[in-house]
Amino acid sequence: MSAAVADRPVITGWSAVSPHGIGAEAFAEGVRAQRSTVAPVDTERWNVPVSRAHLVPGFEVREVLGKKGTRSMDRVTGLAVTAVGSLLDQPGARRETETGERAALVLATTTGSAASMMDFTRSSLEGARPYDVDPAVMPNAVMNCAAGQCAIWYGIKGPNTTLAGGRAAGLLSLNYATRLLSTGRADTVLCAAAEEYSHARYWLERHSRGPEAPGVALGEGAAVLLIGPASAVTPERPALAEILAVRSRVATGNGVRAALEACVRSALDAAGVTADEVWAAAPSDAPGLLGHLEREVLTAVCGSAPVRRVPAVSRIGDVSAASAPFQIAILLATAAEDPTAAGRIALVTSADRDGSLACAVLRLAATR
Repeated sequence: MSAAVADRPVITGWSAVSPHGIGAEAFAEGVRAQRSTVAPVDTERWNVPVSRAHLVPGFEVREVLGKKGTRSMDRVTGLAVTAVGSLLDQPGARRETETGERAALVLATTTGSAASMMDFTRSSLEGARPYDVDPAVMPNAVMNCAAGQCAIWYGIKGPNTTLAGGRAAGLLSLNYATRLLSTGRADTVLCAAAEEYSHARYWLERHSRGPEAPGVALGEGAAVLLIGPASAVTPERPALAEILAVRSRVATGNGVRAALEACVRSALDAAGVTADEVWAAAPSDAPGLLGHLEREVLTAVCGSAPVRRVPAVSRIGDVSAASAPFQIAILLATAAEDPTAAGRIALVTSADRDGSLACAVLRLAATR
């Protein structure tokens, strides 16, 4: 094996906190069963109109993580901390390399917690004085709060990065993770993403989404991928997929279709594979016309069969910045049950309404 091949980044583990429950097993079982996760929302608690959403069942931060250190922890931070913990608690985990000085964390998000930001700002405006705010809540209003808490909870002392990029943030974080490895800044990267359900996010989406997708229910959750060089693979943490390439573009309006197709073809070229080698293509299923366009582009490039081969990420609702890690988790869960997937090529794409486009090319593990 050449040094270049030995150092290629590979995914060696994953976990999720999703509307299917907590942990990789719960998510994989829900994906395979294609179980519906949409449910009525408690309108009084969430301060929203009569609606439905894809919530993590029974998720309460202090009940899941305990009372110590969680008094002022917001929901998106709790989701992220729980997801990272569920990965590090897996039977094959190696805490000595997956945490510590040489372990990095990259977290994808849209804005952090919109609810925390708005609630904190509101308390400053409504108080007798602008500084009459709860100082314990202030860290939640900072976008990188969730990533920082993950590092504190589990002793992840390497680079700690938060990337805000909407629906494309997950693939942008994947690219960032591979760069941390290739430049020697980390030996292991936990590449995560999280989105919470909240009254603030509901109203922001309702007023900004437009009339084309008014009925798309929001989802929430967090997913995390464990990424390292192929040379560090162990029997306990076998390679699940090799990251061959990640490419991105920016385009809006009438330029989106051409830019997205160029992005996909560029990623395939960088990976050294052809479109007819693609076994599965997983779009991010953006609500409305953008999601339809994304599927049309993938079908035009790869054919219809790869696009239909894995369940859609939209089955767990609109999870926005958490889409890509969930798309990859769905791919890995599906491939684990299909012998024909071994060694095959998979595409993952993202398309955000603000113009960010991205595509990753993976080679699924040859053996299981």
